[in-house]
Amino acid sequence: MNTNKLKKFAQDARKKLMEQVAAKLEYVLTTDTAALRERASQVSALREELSRTTKQQLVEKVAYTWFNRLVTLRFMDVNDYQPLDLRVLTPKEGYTLPELLDDAKTGHVAEELKVNNQLVFDLLDGRMPSANPQNEAYRVLLIGACNYLHTLLPFLFERINDYTELLLPDDLTSDFSVVHDVRVGMAAEDCQQVEIIGWLYQFYISEKKDEVFASKTKVKKEDIPAATQLFTPRWIVEYMVQNTVGKLWLQNRPNSSLREHMPYFIESASLQSEDYLKLSSQKN
Repeated sequence: MNTNKLKKFAQDARKKLMEQVAAKLEYVLTTDTAALRERASQVSALREELSRTTKQQLVEKVAYTWFNRLVTLRFMDVNDYQPLDLRVLTPKEGYTLPELLDDAKTGHVAEELKVNNQLVFDLLDGRMPSANPQNEAYRVLLIGACNYLHTLLPFLFERINDYTELLLPDDLTSDFSVVHDVRVGMAAEDCQQVEIIGWLYQFYISEKKDEVFASKTKVKKEDIPAATQLFTPRWIVEYMVQNTVGKLWLQNRPNSSLREHMPYFIESASLQSEDYLKLSSQKN
């Protein structure tokens, strides 16, 4: 896994997302359009949230929410985990647009997405005026995909029915979009390792962590995660488990074949000690 490349991607994606979310926030708060009036409840929810927090904190929250969703979608795409058998961010081999969008261009939108199919088709067929119809259609489909995944993975995909949808960056399909950055930054071979998600989280918050430590002041409540949360690689977890729980099991079952499956286990004299917790069964 190329962690240097992942670090640069995550840090650059954070900056881009925060810039684009901040720009979208200012637009929503200062612009009066028919489209925004149709989303009056979402705009109201946004203003209500701003009464409880600052713009900076809101931008950081929404930027990370979208980063989390996008990298998860890419991971699911590459490993064929998408329940609809359609890649949400990733194109089919030989294509350039996300498979989800290409599928809609053929006249098919999965009913599970529960989106306005007519709007999608009107955009793609040119019946709906738009400066970038493919981008607008994909926006609808992407939000629909996230909401569908909410029904399956609610702990990861919160339903997008509030201001988070409003603050989704405008550009989603060009080579300069954050979606394109995610596809390039998360190489298919790196996505074969589940640890990529943990590394990306640590790299995403790394600059924020450095800012918190550099301030040399009392850490604010909202900055505690950036200052304290670090990703633990799998080999360290295995080392700790094998030399604690694994050791205890071997003390109780000296002839157990478990030893053959613990590459990080360290043989020591304490293994022969008589002072250890006696186990009568695996449930004890």
